[in-house]
Amino acid sequence: MRRFILLFILILLLVFLYLFFQKNISSPSKTPQKIQTTGVENQKNVDISETLVIAKELDTPWEIVFLPNKDILITERPGRVRIMNSGILNPKPVATFEKVREIGEGGLLGMTLHPKFESNNYIYFYYTYGGNLGSTLNRVVRMTYKNNVLSNEKIIVDNIPGNSNHNGGRIKFGPDNYLYITTGDAQNPSQAQNTNTLGGKILRVTDSGEKVKDNPFTNLVYSYGHRNPQGLAWDKNGNLWETEHGPSGLWPNCCQDELNKIIKGGNYGWPESVGDKVLPETIAPILQSGGNTWAPSGTAFFSSSVFFAGLRGKTLYEAFIQGDQAVLREHLKGSFGRIRNVTVGPDKMLYISTSNRDGRGNPAVDDDRIIKINPAKL
Repeated sequence: MRRFILLFILILLLVFLYLFFQKNISSPSKTPQKIQTTGVENQKNVDISETLVIAKELDTPWEIVFLPNKDILITERPGRVRIMNSGILNPKPVATFEKVREIGEGGLLGMTLHPKFESNNYIYFYYTYGGNLGSTLNRVVRMTYKNNVLSNEKIIVDNIPGNSNHNGGRIKFGPDNYLYITTGDAQNPSQAQNTNTLGGKILRVTDSGEKVKDNPFTNLVYSYGHRNPQGLAWDKNGNLWETEHGPSGLWPNCCQDELNKIIKGGNYGWPESVGDKVLPETIAPILQSGGNTWAPSGTAFFSSSVFFAGLRGKTLYEAFIQGDQAVLREHLKGSFGRIRNVTVGPDKMLYISTSNRDGRGNPAVDDDRIIKINPAKL
């Protein structure tokens, strides 16, 4: 009798395990979730032969910008601006910023062209520098670019809080022709919630660095509660998307990197609200990485997707957008190491930069590289 009872219990246990595993290995739903974590839809291995390395032996390239004549400018974090003419990387820098302080994640970071660049020749840069009493700060400057020469540096926004980490650094002009600037919390999380400071924010300014009249806090701040935002992109409907690094450490406090849809005046919660912990009066991310780490950086919109670079994730991520929801896809996982930036070229190709010489990667002989990718092959 005892053997019969044990056999019956064993059979019930086996049936339960069978039903459990059948449920968990079935095909995932293709309905995107408001806050999606580690689930990945339509992951596809891309043949590396479908990619083309167009530049190599760079030192931590941070931003890629196409000029109207299709030449490419690249910022290197130690303070150099490089140029590619007719597809060839010039070994001599266009300029070297002597004031740049390359410290941790800081250095020469973002770069963008003025919307009327062809008439005024203005280019904007974001860089880290040394302030008084050994402090670390960031600023945005405007320069004139003519005949392969950068000149006439003018400070546009100064005294942005800086540190060895969490410097933000992405700058882009929006569809409204205003300049948007991402700033990190400079390792001082509390200032992200203070709308009177510049740290842990997305700023919006005029092309000369003045506050925009309808900014929500009558200063430069457009949105707040950010930890270390490094990506900005607008979709075809004019919506602003941002990528942001979540906290380090041990789970459950670790990771939770975010893709956010930004609204004017929005509070994105850092440091108390992060990932799936969404406090009242704060805005939840559209996607977050859960216990995984993307370490997201540069961001670009193409077709119906927000593409963003993954540093620690070593992946080109694609968030397929459906209104206020998104489905995550992964490309080139581990193929090129740390990926810092992605941009769309005038040829409708994607261009990514690696970041294997930033002190956190394992550089190959020809790192760092700029790589051209046909999005139709992804």
